[in-house]
Amino acid sequence: MWNKKEESTYSKSGELSTILGKDSYFEGTLELQHSLRIDGKFKGKLKTTDALYIGREGEIDGDITVKNALIGGKVIGKIIASGKIGLESKSEFRGEMKTTKLVIEEGALFEGKCSMASDDLPLLDRTMKKTPDKFVPKPLSDSESGKPQSEN
Repeated sequence: MWNKKEESTYSKSGELSTILGKDSYFEGTLELQHSLRIDGKFKGKLKTTDALYIGREGEIDGDITVKNALIGGKVIGKIIASGKIGLESKSEFRGEMKTTKLVIEEGALFEGKCSMASDDLPLLDRTMKKTPDKFVPKPLSDSESGKPQSEN
């Protein structure tokens, strides 16, 4: 799925220090300073300053805040990633996401809303850039629009 450059985005993250195994279930709030892999089920709030890997059998229902996320399983909820989100071919995502980069493989299911910001804009506190006046279209005059001119 990933070319070498894309793989390096995820491998540059810190060591994988936490794994929620295949037959595991966790409900609550989880905050980590390292990468996390989920092959089981998680419900609640999840926050890591590093990468999140969701295996093909992994499922998350909740709010996620991460640097990068690679989703192979199912996610229902909201995800905010300061870096990149990748949806693998058999993954399912339903909800809302905010990220700077998004990769969706053919076969992945995406149902929801995605907001993307450039790398130089903060995701949570950004405001829409205003378009300079010179790029705002001006209304056409009657002669330019093809409307008949009123007779005086």
